[in-house]
Amino acid sequence: MTSPAENVAFDSTRLDKIRALQDRGITIFPPAFDRQNTVLDIRTRYKDITHEKSPEKVSTAGRVYIVRNHGKTLFADLGDESGKIQLYIRKNDIGEEQFDLFSQFIERGDIIGVTGQVFRTKLGEITIWVDTVTLLCKAVCSLPEKFHGLTDIEKRYRQRYVDLIVNEDIRQTFRNRSRIVSLIRRYLDDQGFLEFETPILQPVYGGANARPFTSYHNFLDQKLFLRIAPELYLKRLVVGGFEKVFEIARNFRNEAVDTDHNPEFSMVEIYWAYKDFQDMMALTEDIVASIVFEVHGKFEISYGETVLNFQKPWKKLSMADAVLEIASIDIFAQTVKELRALAKEHNLDDWEKPASQREFLILFFEGLVEEKLIQPTFIYDYPVENSPLAKRHRTKEGFTERFELFIHGMEVGNGFSELNDPVDQKARFEAQDEKRRLGDLEAQMIDYDFINALGYGMPPTGGVGIGIDRLVMLLTNNNSIKEVILFPSMKTLKEGDEGNQRQAETEKK
Repeated sequence: MTSPAENVAFDSTRLDKIRALQDRGITIFPPAFDRQNTVLDIRTRYKDITHEKSPEKVSTAGRVYIVRNHGKTLFADLGDESGKIQLYIRKNDIGEEQFDLFSQFIERGDIIGVTGQVFRTKLGEITIWVDTVTLLCKAVCSLPEKFHGLTDIEKRYRQRYVDLIVNEDIRQTFRNRSRIVSLIRRYLDDQGFLEFETPILQPVYGGANARPFTSYHNFLDQKLFLRIAPELYLKRLVVGGFEKVFEIARNFRNEAVDTDHNPEFSMVEIYWAYKDFQDMMALTEDIVASIVFEVHGKFEISYGETVLNFQKPWKKLSMADAVLEIASIDIFAQTVKELRALAKEHNLDDWEKPASQREFLILFFEGLVEEKLIQPTFIYDYPVENSPLAKRHRTKEGFTERFELFIHGMEVGNGFSELNDPVDQKARFEAQDEKRRLGDLEAQMIDYDFINALGYGMPPTGGVGIGIDRLVMLLTNNNSIKEVILFPSMKTLKEGDEGNQRQAETEKK
């Protein structure tokens, strides 16, 4: 027995229509169509059209969204990537055979090509007065009911192609995503950065604290990992002499799926020789603020019920000051014993584990502060314990020159003055490796080749990674990462899953 995931949703009535069309000798899936105008072209060119038909003809193609039959006259809505337009089809104009083809066999979801003249109806609608119709693709799966569209969230993510067909706002979200990525690339190009591509399959994973996906290469007879970050390879390029580099990368982390995490995600990582974490904060601020203005034409945008203000300069706080300001806890004025009791009182996860004030600083920040950082805010001066790739702070013992950008409680960016001391880097990798051997599945491996690269000398360098998916969430007013990833990770359906899901939804109602 096949599972629901293996079944297809062919409509038997539509299959019968295909057979009937084939019996008539009609080509159902022709190889091409001479489309000379998009819907937007037509709407723009004829924006001032009157009730008189245009002297010239147009030729366009797209998907049929609505068909309204009035006997010897048909009205239909045709849509392409650029928009929708009304069709006016008369039996007397296109002939009995073509009219019969449209009225009996062409329906919502099919793709057609038409030619005709443009006019404006009495109701003011720009319309094509059709004189020829060509069937380009007969859909054998039925689209969702026209008035409600595809509203089942689970189905929208699993069948994104249907979601895109019927939900214009979803198409607009992904147009905006494409534009945002292009703006990031253009900004960096204009600033003289070079874009590179680094390995996705890596013999040693690194660049972040995360659990990897594991693979195996048969020919090389070795284990490989999907990259969790491109960082260590991009920094090898800085060692090699490239001073301004970036990569728009797909990364993979074997982690939970929730509203702001997906195992496969996109980010841009940037490295700039002879700069430090302060310079990278300024760069991050300028990139994001400029993109917000390009997309929205202003610096204040709505996100849910909140108005986010991206006007520079943004707020900056050390991690210790943020915990003091927002949680009213002065970490370094209390003993470890007092901090442990306070962490227990606040019901923080793993409150027994920290063994120092700096480790408690991390615990309190992540548990009590992060989610309250609503407006764009840089948090800097991170403890060395959770920053294995960042340079030690030039004035604060036990801290690093690291920052993170938070917006609406989400981490959107992470940057450092990059550690370029190979001896210190080796020691920090060894400390991470010890954590990994003791059961920390997110601790980093030792990358001896990267340590060797640092041994040849890397100039002082600033680096930052910016999460593209989360940035798109914020700029398109979406509260789930699945809304801005075309094909998010989903659990494979098994026999009975759909029925159980429908039953649960019914019980909830």
